[in-house]
Amino acid sequence: MSVPDLHDDAADRVGARRHKKPPPTRIWQPVSPPKSGPGSTRLASSGSHRVQLAAKRAIDIGVSLSALLLLLPLMLVVALAIRIDSDGPVLFTQMRWGKDGGRFRVYKFRSMRTDLGDAKGTAQTVRDDPRITRVGALIRKANIDELPQLLNVLKGDMSLVGPRCHAIDMLAAGIPYENLVVDYHRRHSMRPGMTGLAQMRGLRGPTDRPGKARARIACDLYYIDNFSIWLDLRIMFGTLLAEFRGGEGF
Repeated sequence: MSVPDLHDDAADRVGARRHKKPPPTRIWQPVSPPKSGPGSTRLASSGSHRVQLAAKRAIDIGVSLSALLLLLPLMLVVALAIRIDSDGPVLFTQMRWGKDGGRFRVYKFRSMRTDLGDAKGTAQTVRDDPRITRVGALIRKANIDELPQLLNVLKGDMSLVGPRCHAIDMLAAGIPYENLVVDYHRRHSMRPGMTGLAQMRGLRGPTDRPGKARARIACDLYYIDNFSIWLDLRIMFGTLLAEFRGGEGF
């Protein structure tokens, strides 16, 4: 399966031609897919697709439960280090977009000072962000701060692989995603993932340019339109390989 080679600068040029001004905000509501049609709507009506979705959920439950048990000692050590390092709770929670436009509370290890944190997620994290604690810098570098999201996967709020889990009021280059990308909410037709195609391809960090945001959403929509268990496995192993080579979080 061919994966699109998306780059931020190219997306900026395309966006400049196609979006001279941000399109108006559209209120999105989940709709039932038609019985035929291109991309994910065609797959949604097929028995094969339903089987693959069931297998995906089974993998989510099995892997998340096993990982929680296996990583429990590490998570306890991280929790203790956070409590010693700075005042505040061990876990950070925030409302995020879920499947079909629903909302849920995501769990993460707290990596920022409580007096400087951003509960709504509108202020994006940047390199050398003064809000990040000493322990926070270490766990973000290795993406250990996201391990509590395994609980979200086990609960069914998230999946191991899917579109990136976005905060409700998240901005890209100071513009709401809904205004920047017309099809933005189509990415919510599947559960958000702990990792995804964009992360595997290295599209990470702050979205300080519209092209960066459009490139990531394009990856999300490609994943939805071409979902398969095989693609999920490629993304999971690609993510693990990238982490073993050295995490890029900050």
